[in-house]
Amino acid sequence: QVQVVESGGGLVKPGGSLTLSCAASGIIFSVYDVNWYRQAPGNQREWVAQIDSDDYTSYLISVKGRFTVSRDNAKNTVYLRMSSLQPEDTAVYYCNVGQLETQYWGQGTQVTVSS
Repeated sequence: QVQVVESGGGLVKPGGSLTLSCAASGIIFSVYDVNWYRQAPGNQREWVAQIDSDDYTSYLISVKGRFTVSRDNAKNTVYLRMSSLQPEDTAVYYCNVGQLETQYWGQGTQVTVSS
């Protein structure tokens, strides 16, 4: 059974930092692309960042320079390091692990940015 689990969410002050983890099991993780999405209450889900199987990264414009996505294939884990967090970053963050038409989703982790 394939499992994708996000962790690391929590409450952080504006300007603070937080690192999320996305751990996968049951797949050959190194050949999969990983995308981070987020969804705030009342909002549509939006794409945040990607790291593909060749280690290329891309970002939503509003998080570029503040967020960094990386992967450790030996640990079957992708990280999303977030800094200079703003209240607008508050959302449930989801990890999607995909290869061609195959897509696996985690359950999400809540990030709240508030003073």
